[in-house]
Amino acid sequence: MIPPSSSKLNVTLVPVYRDNYAFIVRTNCGAVGVIDPGEALPVVSALKNLKLDLDTIFITHHHWDHTDGIAELKAHYPSCKVIAPDAEKHQILAVDTPLKDNDVFKFGSQRVRVITTPGHTLGSVCYYFEDGKAVFTGDTLFSLSCGGLFEGTPKQMFTSFKKLKSLPDETLVYCGHEYTRASAGFCLRIDPNNKDLKKRIAQVKTLRKKGLPTLPSTIGLEKKTNVFLRINSAKEYTALRRRKMSF
Repeated sequence: MIPPSSSKLNVTLVPVYRDNYAFIVRTNCGAVGVIDPGEALPVVSALKNLKLDLDTIFITHHHWDHTDGIAELKAHYPSCKVIAPDAEKHQILAVDTPLKDNDVFKFGSQRVRVITTPGHTLGSVCYYFEDGKAVFTGDTLFSLSCGGLFEGTPKQMFTSFKKLKSLPDETLVYCGHEYTRASAGFCLRIDPNNKDLKKRIAQVKTLRKKGLPTLPSTIGLEKKTNVFLRINSAKEYTALRRRKMSF
């Protein structure tokens, strides 16, 4: 378990399965949520260690490795509410609050905006904590990569990237998997003269050797180093994705 950050929005990374992350989020006024709990027990253990109860479960999309912990967490914390994409509410257990694009709500002291990002799944969303300057991207955007096109179209995915690229550069990016080291080689193959990328890869190697996470990234860093955020069309995305599949 990784200790919480010192930012206005406190975030604790909770490793689940082989390479997933769930995220415990806390606000200054004491609201506690978890984002994409693929497993319950690591989250419950982390909450107990932090002496916290759970108010809210945030879900970015319906895939099992982001949702399978819901039932057990509800059993441990019966009053906690589940919020999830409206477009996938029938594919996710016990949704209390379905959310649509640009819905804005308060989570404790934090203002949160919903950004619909179809592509990986048709109903994928990202949660942008405006006050905490952080976005939770599920499997839409990874550090140095992006999610596979399971349900959506290249045009949808490219549009989703544009939405995320429009966020402030300093926005912290918390994605659903620890894929940075594995994705670095492909980015370097596509963009071999990128000095920012080379510097970042060196930092990533150091972190992973120490067993530390490579998250959070930032929107600005992804724009400089993630080849999927450096394309200019859905057609380029399709070609790039095809190359990655055979890399």
